[in-house]
Amino acid sequence: MFEKVIVVDLKNHLLGRVAATVAKELLNGQKIVLVRAEETTFSGACGRNCAKFLLFLGKSTNSNPRKGPFHFRSPSRIVWRAIRGMVPHKLAKGAAAMARLKVKVRHLWWVLPTKEKNFIAFF
Repeated sequence: MFEKVIVVDLKNHLLGRVAATVAKELLNGQKIVLVRAEETTFSGACGRNCAKFLLFLGKSTNSNPRKGPFHFRSPSRIVWRAIRGMVPHKLAKGAAAMARLKVKVRHLWWVLPTKEKNFIAFF
């Protein structure tokens, strides 16, 4: 069956690959906690990724920018949004799947009991 909580260390994982695997597990009903989101890597050149993110930051609503889109700059929210893009978050099953996800910037050792520290390795 399912583990109670799966804790995944994101250090040196590619964002898209780990997001696809986590999205599938969330849709299957698994609870997942992602730690060290600031250590996630992106494929491609740094200059190109920075230019893409700057273009993304320039997008806003013409009439009222407070209505969105909202540009999260925190590493945890960037990972969360990448996973949300792979989940049907506007449906009930997608909203329930996103409720089972937690993304943290630092370690979570002091929160979880010893029995719930299950690690899975991707690739």
